Amino acid sequence: MKKEVGIFYINRSNLLYKSKVEYADFCINHVEGCSHGCRFPCYAFNMAKRFGKVKSYEEWCKPKLVKNSLRLLDKEIPKYKNQIKFVHLCFTTDPFMYKQPEISEMTLKIIEKLNQNNIKCTVLTKGIYPRDLTEIKKYGRNNEYGITIVSLNESFRKIFEPNSSNYLARIKALKKLHDFGLRTWVSMEPYPTPNLVKQDLLKILREISFVDNIIFGKLNYNVKSSSFIDNKDFYEEQARIVEKFCKIKRIKYHIKYGTKKTDNFSTSTILGKPLVSFQTIKEDKLIVA
Repeated sequence: MKKEVGIFYINRSNLLYKSKVEYADFCINHVEGCSHGCRFPCYAFNMAKRFGKVKSYEEWCKPKLVKNSLRLLDKEIPKYKNQIKFVHLCFTTDPFMYKQPEISEMTLKIIEKLNQNNIKCTVLTKGIYPRDLTEIKKYGRNNEYGITIVSLNESFRKIFEPNSSNYLARIKALKKLHDFGLRTWVSMEPYPTPNLVKQDLLKILREISFVDNIIFGKLNYNVKSSSFIDNKDFYEEQARIVEKFCKIKRIKYHIKYGTKKTDNFSTSTILGKPLVSFQTIKEDKLIVA
């Protein structure tokens, strides 16, 4: 491992892999660790610690960028190209990590290389999207750009996502990509229970009503959230609100498996072709304006 100008660098022997996440295809995690330091807790950190990738939370918060990412892609794209529907960035780290310009620069180069090979990207961040992505000749128009939003409460963010970007700043950056004509989406996962933060889900949904897709999921692995007395009923009701809102606004949606009492498997390809059938719903059943 080598450190250069404020960030650590590592090399790997492979990069692309087939994801097991229900709505994903192939994936890239070109950074080890994440300076956002999320404390929901972070599943990626727990797994990294369990398998000896990192020894502590402090080490996890010092990201290591895979320096040979582009060379690996040059070897792996020809190998997997015929199998790939799209590539997701990222599940165990953040591709536009807040205040980490070296990581953002590498991410842009990765997206450009994949797009040059006619491979679509889906991207998810708690950082700020750069305007560079509107350079269509470099990055293409078919990518889908997402942010994670589970609250608008900055006090909550500072506790559970301490080094990530401001919620409204994320939304503003995503809206700029949307206004340019690019496809956008939001991951509302892990959504907190009221004993962690009291909030109005509809208020959050109205702020992101411009997006094409919404994925909603419960908070797991948190003792306080799991012990919330009405946990199952709460998530059933919140999922119902998301579903009705999305149908009214004609937004594709997916409720993560395990969030509702009964899973809907038909929406799991939300980041591929649209599968949701938008039936007519009377808006007086849910105030969305």
